[in-house]
Amino acid sequence: MIAKLHGRLDSVGTDSVIVDVGGVGYLVFCSGMTLRALPPAGGTVTLVIETHVREDHIHLYGFASDSERRWFKALQDVQGVGAKVALSLLSASSPNVLAQAIMAQDDAPLRAAAGVGPKLAKRILIEMKDRAPTISLDATRTTLSEAIAQTPAEIADATMSDAVSALVNLGYGRTEAFTAVATAARAKDGEAPNQKMGVAELIRGGLSELGR
Repeated sequence: MIAKLHGRLDSVGTDSVIVDVGGVGYLVFCSGMTLRALPPAGGTVTLVIETHVREDHIHLYGFASDSERRWFKALQDVQGVGAKVALSLLSASSPNVLAQAIMAQDDAPLRAAAGVGPKLAKRILIEMKDRAPTISLDATRTTLSEAIAQTPAEIADATMSDAVSALVNLGYGRTEAFTAVATAARAKDGEAPNQKMGVAELIRGGLSELGR
């Protein structure tokens, strides 16, 4: 099983990358958060890998941090959540936001993910409630190198939090503000997966979603 890849970032797609390791190109499916944390094509990248072996395929799923990988595995224990939906959840919310939403039993961050409706969101909240604190605690036990790898994702998470706070200060509810900002971020990620949105752009996008 492949557990980690370290090499040159050959190319970036909408939901995947190709990592060149010693002349061999590995196709790796990634969450939006991991894609936003990657360097430009040609740069050196290290991804934590979760390998899925099926009768008809072998898929590699890569993450910028072990925290994301743990959540990716745990979410798939919920009925109705496969690899695609798990990646969608991790594209819409960071592991920290997912943990907070589950512990608070707030389904808004979950419904912001593509492919997650109200029924599935509620099921995730119920089935993951007792596990979320344990997953989050395990994810904090990282090495220094893993902590460094998490930094870009944490910065992106802080940017979203600032945008949500700004909308709350404008009078919007926190739940609807988070949903609007997450939706705007996901739309931008679909257009340009390797470009980060700043706070001002997230606020404008959130306001646009709230005005729909």
